[in-house]
Amino acid sequence: MNIRDLIYLDALAEHRHFGRAAEACEVSQPTLSSQIRKMEEELGVKLLERTNKRVEMTPVGLRILGHARSALHCVDSIREQARAARDPLVGPIRLGVIPTLAPYLMPHVLKPLREAYPGLTIDLWEDQTQALIESLRNHKLDAALLATKSGAPEITEISLFVEPLFAALPNMHRLAKRNRIHEEDLADELLVLAEGHCLANQALTACGSKHGRRSGLQGSMQAATLDTLVNLVAAGYGATLIPSLAVDSLKRRDIAVRQLAGHSSRTIRLASRPGYPRPQALRALEKVIRKAVGTKCQIT
Repeated sequence: MNIRDLIYLDALAEHRHFGRAAEACEVSQPTLSSQIRKMEEELGVKLLERTNKRVEMTPVGLRILGHARSALHCVDSIREQARAARDPLVGPIRLGVIPTLAPYLMPHVLKPLREAYPGLTIDLWEDQTQALIESLRNHKLDAALLATKSGAPEITEISLFVEPLFAALPNMHRLAKRNRIHEEDLADELLVLAEGHCLANQALTACGSKHGRRSGLQGSMQAATLDTLVNLVAAGYGATLIPSLAVDSLKRRDIAVRQLAGHSSRTIRLASRPGYPRPQALRALEKVIRKAVGTKCQIT
């Protein structure tokens, strides 16, 4: 049994399919299948239940999987420690970013980061908050940019900046002529993103919308992206709140963007594990991000 066998087992547990697991490991399916069988023979237990369509872990397989993943985390840590000792500002940062931030922040960060730290690269992963937190826990990510606190004691967070929220309305909306919009005036027509997006809860809370719940026509719509949400606004289905960094790209639609009287905002945080061996790389990323958003957001 070797490290590669543990990687195969981890891939099978994630994909529940020999073909997809083999593709993820960049080996042939017969190679992966053969190595798993050898591992079972060596251990003397059955790790998997195989069917024509799916692979399931046996109870003992699940217990062994936990140890396998711990071992793989240790191997990753060894490699990270060695890389950090050579040069902490060389190599990738596996960075997760929430979908309501990634398209609007990262274009302003990636090029300056490359210019300031040419040896530092970003492996970008876009996903919702809870998925990013879980990936941090599992060492699949090194850091994540979040708009809510993780609530996980094993994760550390640093506040980077406060991002104002703006009202987005149809151009012919009854409130569009105002310079500032009171959040509560949007409560009955507020469109928000689908469940799982932290911006949805932030918008509902800011506007005091129906005790924090979706309702009526607005409640029946499930937009997965800000882009789709703004299209609904432009079509006259309601109003929404959008973050400051997204304003320039979204206001080109047939919408009116107005400041909020209550100055609603969200705080963007950089989350990571306390034991991450390249803190200098994270500090470099922080520096570049703060400089990139300095004119649109409040630096913390």
